[in-house]
Amino acid sequence: MPVFNAHVPAGRYSPEQKRVLADALNQSLVQALGIPEGDRFIMISEHGENELYLDPAFMGMQRSDDAMIITLLLGAHRPLENKRAVAAAINRLVVEALHISPDDVFIALIPVPNENFSFGRGELQLAEDEPRCDPAAPACNGHPVRT
Repeated sequence: MPVFNAHVPAGRYSPEQKRVLADALNQSLVQALGIPEGDRFIMISEHGENELYLDPAFMGMQRSDDAMIITLLLGAHRPLENKRAVAAAINRLVVEALHISPDDVFIALIPVPNENFSFGRGELQLAEDEPRCDPAAPACNGHPVRT
């Protein structure tokens, strides 16, 4: 159910690097939240030099030309511990995948109630159900697995 949009500088990353970025984003959810690998909804948007602005030093960072903004639409039911875990996993895996600085990964988590997601057919599949997750994962928080 989570949806990523990685806003990256135009022409900076090759098609293979974008695929690796998408894989890293997907794995951040698998590792941090126990979300199934097939729950993969990722957009990578390129922005020209006059379309992507990240202050190079805000909050004590040292951002380079590799800097990107990653937004994640995430179920609003997620507690702070889940948000911290997924932010840390996103940063770690993107840095490892692209060999960039941890300062170059700006993350915005956007909470969305589950009933606002449609996986297709115009149906709100989660409108009346609990979130689906792996009951063995520590981030499952006791929610049952949807079948």
